Amino acid sequence: MGRYTGPSCKLCRREGMKLFLKGDRCYMAKCAIEQGRTTPGVHGRRRSKISDYGVQLREKQRLRRMYGLQEAQFRLFFDRAARKTGRTGETLLQMLELRLDSVAYRMGFASSRKAARQFVNHGHVLVNGRRCTIASRVLKAGDAVEVINRPPSREYVKPLMDVAESRGYAPWINVDKAAAKGEVLHVPSREEIQPIVNEQLIVELYSK
Repeated sequence: MGRYTGPSCKLCRREGMKLFLKGDRCYMAKCAIEQGRTTPGVHGRRRSKISDYGVQLREKQRLRRMYGLQEAQFRLFFDRAARKTGRTGETLLQMLELRLDSVAYRMGFASSRKAARQFVNHGHVLVNGRRCTIASRVLKAGDAVEVINRPPSREYVKPLMDVAESRGYAPWINVDKAAAKGEVLHVPSREEIQPIVNEQLIVELYSK
């Protein structure tokens, strides 16, 4: 499966909002959005009227890029959400937020979702006491996630967890910083999920 290897800040500029793709840099004054840099490209400063399809597409691209997924991966999650009962858009957000790499990021094991995905893939994370290297695994309420008990892994996450604690944890997880572990308390509600997107527009886009 391919992955995006270009400049991360360019994606934030294209979407006109912070996607938090570069960890601490996104909270600094050097952030491209904080500096007011325009949309990339020779026509970046030009404002043109956007169609209804364009609005829906931009909403989908924002969410997909925020979680670092390729189109095929994102569509797979949407199809799974559509087969479940309840609101498809809200279910999609819940599934994305409960991905192992996203949960590891929320718990402070890495500075960004991209770094969290690599951290998981390299075998530094245990789920319910067993090593898991599948970053796309969707967790459930009650699942316990912890950093493997090895000095290099534990030392790596210490400063990252300090930063995460200072910024505040998501209300649907419980984190034990001293033990470098956490637990999913419940499936997050829509109000507890941070991405500022209109998920209904994404549902309408894929329903055409």
